[in-house]
Amino acid sequence: MPSRRDRLRCGVVAVAVVTALGAGALAWSSTLLGEYSVMDMGAGAHGGAAHAHGAAASGTASDLGTRGGVDVTELVADPDRPADVHVDLVARAETIEVEGGHPVEGFTVNGTSPGPEIRATQGDLVDVTLENESVADGATLHWHGIDVPNAADGVAGITQDAVPIGGRFTYRFVVEDAGTYWYHSHQVSHDQVVRGLLGAIVVDPADSADPADAAGADPADAAPADLDVTALLHVYGGQHTLNGRALDERVAAAPGTTVRVRVINTDSGTAAVWASSPFRVVAIDGREVNGPTDVDGERLLVPAGGRADVAVTAPPDGSVLRLRTGGARSLLIGDPTAPEPSAPQPSETLDLLGYGTPDPGAIDFDPTAPDRSYEYAIGRRPGLIDGRPGYFWTINGRLFPDVPMFEVAEGDVVAMRIRNDSGEVHPMHLHGHHVVVLARDGVAASGSPWIVDSLDVHPGESYDIAFIADNPGIWSDHCHTLQHAVDGLIAHVMYEGVTTPFTIGPESGNRPD
Repeated sequence: MPSRRDRLRCGVVAVAVVTALGAGALAWSSTLLGEYSVMDMGAGAHGGAAHAHGAAASGTASDLGTRGGVDVTELVADPDRPADVHVDLVARAETIEVEGGHPVEGFTVNGTSPGPEIRATQGDLVDVTLENESVADGATLHWHGIDVPNAADGVAGITQDAVPIGGRFTYRFVVEDAGTYWYHSHQVSHDQVVRGLLGAIVVDPADSADPADAAGADPADAAPADLDVTALLHVYGGQHTLNGRALDERVAAAPGTTVRVRVINTDSGTAAVWASSPFRVVAIDGREVNGPTDVDGERLLVPAGGRADVAVTAPPDGSVLRLRTGGARSLLIGDPTAPEPSAPQPSETLDLLGYGTPDPGAIDFDPTAPDRSYEYAIGRRPGLIDGRPGYFWTINGRLFPDVPMFEVAEGDVVAMRIRNDSGEVHPMHLHGHHVVVLARDGVAASGSPWIVDSLDVHPGESYDIAFIADNPGIWSDHCHTLQHAVDGLIAHVMYEGVTTPFTIGPESGNRPD
C-alpha cells in the first residue's frame, strides 16, 4: 500500500502536470487510452550514417514497417527440423516455500521458483511448451540473452498474445551460442518476474570440454572447469535467495578443483560479486572473455538481467573460499567441513572496459563504419502516460509512447550512443541481439571484446555501442529495472518490412511490462 508520503508525491506531480501542460494535455492523453500497436508508436528514426545519432524522421513506425510485409509470426526456426531438447513447463500462481525463509505468494514453473534449469548443447534446437494453469493475467516466456527468432521472443502484444489460463504456446529456437541465460515472463513482467516466474537456461559448448575453447580462446587462458555451478539470484518478498533458498550454499570441491560459477541476476538492481580468494571473469552475458586474469581486491558488478561466469579454484590447503553473490548470499567452495572465511566487500570495482586481452577477430563486422547511428538519451520529467500522471522516463526528450522507433535493415551495422541524464542507474537490455561496447564517456574499450545484452548505464555516463542487424523482427530495447519500463523507459528496434498483428491493451489483455 502506498505510504502517505507517496500519495502526497503523486498528488503534487499530478497538479504539476496539469498546471504545466494544461487541459490540452489531458485531452491528448485520452487518445492513448485503450488498445494500441507498437506499429503506431512514436516517430520513425531512419538513422542513416549521414544523420549522426539518429535524428527522428517524419512518419510513424507503421509507415516504416509495412514495406515487404513480413509478419513476426513468420520469423521462426526451421519448422521441419525435429527438436533436440523438448521441455514442458507449467506456470502456476501459488505459494512459494522459500527454504531458510518464509513463504510468499507468487508464481512457479513446474511447481518451483526458480523453475527447472534447462540444459542444452550449442547447436541444439530447443522446443519448450508453456502451459498456463493458473496465472490470471496470462503468461509468456522470454529467453533473456538468447538471440531467438522473433516469433519465439515471448513479448506479449508484440510477438504473441499472452497465454491465458488453460492455454499453451510452443517456443522453438536454435541455441547458436554457448553460455549462461535465463527465461522469464514478459507479460506484466514487473509483477510476474519479481514474484518468481523465471528460471535458468545453460547452453554447453559443442565439441569442446570448455566454453573458452568453443569460443576460439587460447586454452591456456582458462583451464577447463572441474565443476559447473549455477548461482541464480532473486529476492522473494524481501528475502535474498541463491537458487531459491534464503541460505548460503556449500559446494564440495577437492583441493585445487576449478569451479565455474554461473551468476544470474534476475532482480531489478545491480548485484556485486567478490571472493575471499582471487577469481577470474570468464564470460559476460554468454560471451567468453579473452585472456581473463585474476581479480583480487575488486568486486564485479552484474546488471539487472545480466550474467557473469566466474572461475575460482578450491584452496590447495583443503580449506574453503567464500564467493559472495549479490552481497547477501555466498557460495562456500572447498571442504564442506572447513570453517567459513570472511570476505568483506572491496571498495574498488572491476572495470570491464579494460579487462582481458583484445581480440580483433571476435567481432565479425566493422563497428567503426555504421550504416545507421542513433542516440538513446534517457531523461525524466513530469507528464502523462495513458492518462496516468507521474514523473516519467523520457527517451530523446519524448514520453512513451511518442518515443523513437529505431529502424534498421537486415545486414546494417548499427551504432548507438546511450546517454543517461536521469539521475538513476539503468540496466539497458536489447532483445534478439548482443552489442559490443566501444567506449564509455569517450574512452575506448581496451580489453577483451565486451559483448553484452544487458548493460548498466550509470547517471552521467554515455556508452557507444554497436551491433549487426542480423535477426529480423521487432525487438524491445528497454531498461531491466522493470518498473522503469512500466514508466516509459522502453523503445523498439524495428526491421524494415516487418509487421506485427498483435496489440497491447485491455482488449487483448497483453501487458508486456
